[in-house]
Amino acid sequence: MTFSKILTHPGGSHKDEFLACCLLLAENAVPIIRREPTADDLADVSTAVVDVGHEHNPERGNFDHHQFPKDHPPTCSLSLVLQQLGVYEDARQFCDWLEPAEWFDTRGPVETAKWLGVERETLFKLNSPIDTTLLRRFAAASELKPGEPLWEVMRWIGEDLLSYLRNLRERLNYIGDVGEFWEIETPKGPFKVLFMPRTDPLPDEPSSGLARFIESHPDASNVAGLVYPDRRGVGFGLSRHNDHPGLDFTRIGDCEDVHFAHARGFVAKTTATDPARLRELLGKSWI
Repeated sequence: MTFSKILTHPGGSHKDEFLACCLLLAENAVPIIRREPTADDLADVSTAVVDVGHEHNPERGNFDHHQFPKDHPPTCSLSLVLQQLGVYEDARQFCDWLEPAEWFDTRGPVETAKWLGVERETLFKLNSPIDTTLLRRFAAASELKPGEPLWEVMRWIGEDLLSYLRNLRERLNYIGDVGEFWEIETPKGPFKVLFMPRTDPLPDEPSSGLARFIESHPDASNVAGLVYPDRRGVGFGLSRHNDHPGLDFTRIGDCEDVHFAHARGFVAKTTATDPARLRELLGKSWI
């Protein structure tokens, strides 16, 4: 479905309709209007009506959640637009911030803090000045047009989020096809790493998606480390998975074929390419 304009409510703005508009902009380079909708707006299939209008009807381009009953599962306008774009399930799985955003918008800070098991004040300690400025500037506008700075930033946000979700699923399938789980034997016991071979072409970010793949793979329990092609050289990067305390790469910092080992021990870079040597370096790093 394509739109000629995006309409959302005036006044104070929130993360849900801001991000919903960003996603719609990614596929519709159209103006954003901030005012109350008319009956004609709600009936016009070329107008996306977001977070206002008391109607969820994706066939007509209407994405409001305020009419849902109070016991409805936390669902905001962002949820509805993600559903329309066919990426909601992946977003729930891969965007850790989405479910808290749904709770915050539909249940408020007190209930969200209880659900997260934290103090209410903790939520506000996580506020970013980036969020504050973007939402304040968005709230101050009555119309945003292509070429204007905030409109362009919003489109970037939407494009990056959609690209992340769509490419990550493809990336996870790729990791499943070429990745290998290695079990490294040491005198102190075995441990497991996920190894990614060098392929042509090499992905822009060879380590991207590895942690998400491990989270979702039934054979990936107790993975301590990651081995992936170094995009700046011919060798490989070695890193901890989830900051596993069993690996300390400072232990191989003096090896001739290790040209970088972070002082905190969580990552190293090696020119080694032979799997046997990579296994040896991993074994030496195990504490």
